[in-house]
Amino acid sequence: MEWLQTLAVVLDSMVRLSIPLICAALAGLWSEKAGVVDIGLEGKMLIAAFAAAVAALATGSAWVGLGAGILASVLLALLHGFAAITWRGNQIVSGVAINMLAAGLTVVLGNAWYGQGGRTPPLEGAARFGELSLPFGPWAREHVPVLGLLYDEVVSGHAAPAYLAFLCVLATALVLRRSRFGLRIRAVGENPAAVDTAGISVAGLRYAAVAICGLLCGIGGTYLAVAQSAGFLPQMTAGRGFIALAAVIFANWRPWPALGACLLFGLLDAVAIRLQGVTLPGIGLVPVEAIQALPYLMTIILLAGFIGRATPPKASGIPYVKER
Repeated sequence: MEWLQTLAVVLDSMVRLSIPLICAALAGLWSEKAGVVDIGLEGKMLIAAFAAAVAALATGSAWVGLGAGILASVLLALLHGFAAITWRGNQIVSGVAINMLAAGLTVVLGNAWYGQGGRTPPLEGAARFGELSLPFGPWAREHVPVLGLLYDEVVSGHAAPAYLAFLCVLATALVLRRSRFGLRIRAVGENPAAVDTAGISVAGLRYAAVAICGLLCGIGGTYLAVAQSAGFLPQMTAGRGFIALAAVIFANWRPWPALGACLLFGLLDAVAIRLQGVTLPGIGLVPVEAIQALPYLMTIILLAGFIGRATPPKASGIPYVKER
């Protein structure tokens, strides 16, 4: 049964590594469904990770860190919204600016406050999200073959933001498909003129979607710094925002397929970690750099045309000008 234990460990790593991707993918989905292209997911997660680590360190509470991370990310998202919606600026340029601002600001402030090259001191105790053990985990591992081990190892034992991320997938799917608000968000991304004609504020809906985008990036960034790691590190997002964008395109802007795509990228990352230092028959010791590049290589392959036709919202990236 050693293979089953190995499988459970890899799947557990897959879930842990997928959480920031899931949050960022949902964030990008909300924003683009409303017609606002957002390549600043990386920057919002980074600023959230920094704010969460600083607040958790100062207060000793991981939950305060989560609130600070969400607040910082939402403020940065609204800044992007102000440039893209109110001033009708180029949304790609605005997103790039958000990424550059977050990358530079976190390092400068972190070095000024803590003098550790942009890092924060390690988080300990209640300042970090601990693992939550779900009911009957040890009992299931002992008495239920296969499924009990997978339940105890893969489903149970994650931090609170991880379960919150999966709840956000369910909430996103239900709200976008079943609610009036979700219908309006989808409509403003397809035909904002029709929404405006119905007397509904196009700018208001797009700002709401951008704020939700910031909230989700805040959860993902906080998870990185206060749950997955024990503090903030410069550039700790490591391209996850861009991989999340690839997941959204791969999923054709749908929540459940986006979840599947993020889990796929997380699995590749987990396998890459597992393969480090392993000698493969006929190949020998694979360079660490080649293994670490595996998730990013898969992103390029998928975007190169192996995902079928992806159809974004028709008004995505197009500033709306009210007709007089």
